Amino acid sequence: MGKPRLIILVRHAQSEGNKNRAVHQTTPDHRVKLTHQGHKQAKEAGQRLLGMLRPDDTLQFYTSPYLRTRETTTGMLSELSEHPNYNKIKIYEEPRLREQDFGNFQPCSAEMERIWHERAAYGHFFYRIPNGESAADAYDRVSGFNETLWRQFADDDCASVLVLVTHGLMTRIFLMKWYHYSVEYFEDLRNVNHCEFITMERNESTGKYILQNELRTWSSYKKEQEARRQAAVSADDQSVVKDTTPLLYGKEEHSVQLPRRWGGCVNGCNHARYKWYTYGEPNTNNPNGDDYGKSGKHTPADETKCLMQHVQDRIRERLEVLGAGRDFGGSKSGAGSDAEDDTGSLSGSGGEDDFLEQVRKRLHDRPVEVSISATDGPNQPGEVDGVEGDVALVSSRLSVPPNTAVSAIEVRETI
Repeated sequence: MGKPRLIILVRHAQSEGNKNRAVHQTTPDHRVKLTHQGHKQAKEAGQRLLGMLRPDDTLQFYTSPYLRTRETTTGMLSELSEHPNYNKIKIYEEPRLREQDFGNFQPCSAEMERIWHERAAYGHFFYRIPNGESAADAYDRVSGFNETLWRQFADDDCASVLVLVTHGLMTRIFLMKWYHYSVEYFEDLRNVNHCEFITMERNESTGKYILQNELRTWSSYKKEQEARRQAAVSADDQSVVKDTTPLLYGKEEHSVQLPRRWGGCVNGCNHARYKWYTYGEPNTNNPNGDDYGKSGKHTPADETKCLMQHVQDRIRERLEVLGAGRDFGGSKSGAGSDAEDDTGSLSGSGGEDDFLEQVRKRLHDRPVEVSISATDGPNQPGEVDGVEGDVALVSSRLSVPPNTAVSAIEVRETI
């Protein structure tokens, strides 16, 4: 039969996530269901589709594998039973039509709100959701799906009406790829409504698909809002708006809303406050084989580095580490030896008191912070301890409940 005469893109009906975004914090995105209103919208969409079909039309559905799109497809199919070719309808799940990946379980509403604002400032197409996808990533898989469609068009049994049940962003991405929209125009497009039909009809003379919808854009929306505002001002006969800002010291006080600057550290930068140490890195610049001092001589910073290594090892020994838990990249039995060697590192042979005394002498009571993340049992994550003070105080006060699986330790000196 060749190319279908219609390609119809349908955004899924209203889902629980559309009604309450917090649902995504506890429910995987692909398992979000339709609301009662959403099921009603899906049936209404099926009735509209039935009115668009000819008696001799054959129908094929491609649906995203997400639950809300599959439920939308089911609702639409329930209203097509009166069509002569109902029993010949083909339905395929197509993972490439799935929603943009937003990074597994979503964080709290405040953090997601920050992400949405940051995405708007960065650009919707190239901004990559943390642990998820960008629209550019979704564009790549839609490109592969389009190639599949073109190969299918060459088949003799190709359906005359093709329905793609997908998501709002994926609908815009599909149109962007098909009609070669620019990135700027894509970012100007507003989302399509639930169960709205985006219809592409084949021109019999040219064979090209003509978009039958007038897509809504943010630029036109802003113009409409400005026109409404001007109309309201004219209706109230307020061609001049009086400035009612208060006077301060005889001058007008104007409130200026500064735009937020995005990028950098999310909650403000405090990285310069800490000196970070990485242990066990070989020093290729030192012919004497010294792992700490690049000049072959120990500096105060090198002494601190050696000390931090032994403090961390001693902390390890004070913890009850479960075999099933994460133990900092090495087992308890694999912790570094406390035996003194020719590098001048600390000796643990003198017992706990001697060790703490050496700590005091070497660091001269330099302040450090020790942060321990662990689980109080197999499946109960939480903070076990977080104390601040000199290393000796930290080592003596450190206490961890028995049967605790430790996942991370940080030792850092405060500047």
